[in-house]
Amino acid sequence: MDNTDLYLYYFGMEEQKLFIGETVESKRILYTPSLFAKENLFYLQETGSLQARKPHVNKRSYLDSYLFFIVQSGAGTVEQDNRSYFLRVGDCVLIDCHKPYAQYSSEDLWSLSWAHFNSASMPGVYSKYLERSHSLRFHTEQLSLYSDLINALFNAASSDSFVRDMEINELLSSLLTNCMRDCWNNEEVSPLAVNHRNIEPIRQYMLDHWNEKITLEELAGQFYINRFYLSKLFHEAYHMTISDYLLELRINRAKEYLRFSDASLNEIADRCGFYDLAYFSRKFKKAEGISPSAYRRQWINQQR
Repeated sequence: MDNTDLYLYYFGMEEQKLFIGETVESKRILYTPSLFAKENLFYLQETGSLQARKPHVNKRSYLDSYLFFIVQSGAGTVEQDNRSYFLRVGDCVLIDCHKPYAQYSSEDLWSLSWAHFNSASMPGVYSKYLERSHSLRFHTEQLSLYSDLINALFNAASSDSFVRDMEINELLSSLLTNCMRDCWNNEEVSPLAVNHRNIEPIRQYMLDHWNEKITLEELAGQFYINRFYLSKLFHEAYHMTISDYLLELRINRAKEYLRFSDASLNEIADRCGFYDLAYFSRKFKKAEGISPSAYRRQWINQQR
């Protein structure tokens, strides 16, 4: 932890932690359920909220839990099983943390509310969720409902109630009930949602081929859709152009290579689909405000 990190502790039955660091500011509570709760109830492990202070990556592996989170503001990406899901305000995610996953905050710094939890019945519940949603992600128009549930979980875990575990079980059951309802109806909410569904294979194609040459004309031809109509639908669904979406994917991957590899700038440009170092440098500096080499030096200096 560097000198800019600040931890504030509140002591009670459980520990609450307010964390202010370079990348995130978060408030959370770590909860220790009773043996009775672990054997019989939906039980909480951790809950809280965070505000990203700069773009960052959070990778987790093989946790004995399930994670729900909702994007309160900003945007980012979550990845699992070699699939990426671009997230904006009102998008919810339910993840099986027994498998590795990663979260990426974009330049549009996101704020999240989350809960890690589990139960003996969660494998079956999660299987039904995936059967209904066909995705880790769904969108809700009831952002305040999920925010209130996370706040209620935080307050219940912070209390000294002798029936806390039962109260937490009720709240988690309500959270999952709403997830099941919203993910089931998610594709039938509005004409825009239907359009979003129809272009999802196109977005997934870009996620799978982000480092290859992709043009609007090629996408339109491959998926048998008018390119002007495709541009309109994509912008309505994701609030950005197709080219900007691809550029964001490529810049985010380039930042990973700059941080976590020794690859040269030429290699990174090629791996990320830019194919020309000057073009890569120009686009990177426009997006990040500094050159790729300066970004790498800055990252190295922060780790010292």
